[in-house]
Amino acid sequence: MSDTTISPAALRHVCPNLSAADAARIAAGLGEAFTRYGITTERRAAMAVAQWAHESANFRTSREYASGAAYEGRKDLGNTRRGDGVRFKGRGRIMITGRANYAAMGKALGLDLTAHPELLERSPYSELVSGQWWKDHGCNELCDKDDFVGLTRRINGGLNGLADRQLLYGRARQVDLRPHT
Repeated sequence: MSDTTISPAALRHVCPNLSAADAARIAAGLGEAFTRYGITTERRAAMAVAQWAHESANFRTSREYASGAAYEGRKDLGNTRRGDGVRFKGRGRIMITGRANYAAMGKALGLDLTAHPELLERSPYSELVSGQWWKDHGCNELCDKDDFVGLTRRINGGLNGLADRQLLYGRARQVDLRPHT
């Protein structure tokens, strides 16, 4: 890991629920992910923090609250083995879901995430996997077009939680969330 971080104080401005220690830990993971995946402009960083904060309950969790049973047997997610739904439920800040996504993200990050899916619950892996997914799905390009609604659809598949995402984005635009050393 590098010494790159984002400002923990700026992160707490967006998510005041975070303790100083949690903000510092998550900010370090975000700094690494943002640097690695080109989330380095003010707009990209603000949009990423807003979206990731919404998906992770204001950075309170990196594991989906639901059991994952709803994903059981979902072949579109690669959940072909009994127990895959629960085993590969949403994790990371952006909530990576399904055996196929865990395998792809693990390959990209050099981690065996199918054997150890729980790694995505810990920083910096929760932030790095979210950054990898972000890059792979063209999210920076949507940020550059200032297409927050399109970005929400890309991440969520719909517009669930749009008002909260916009509120978080408004807060994120008030501070500098770009990575620095």
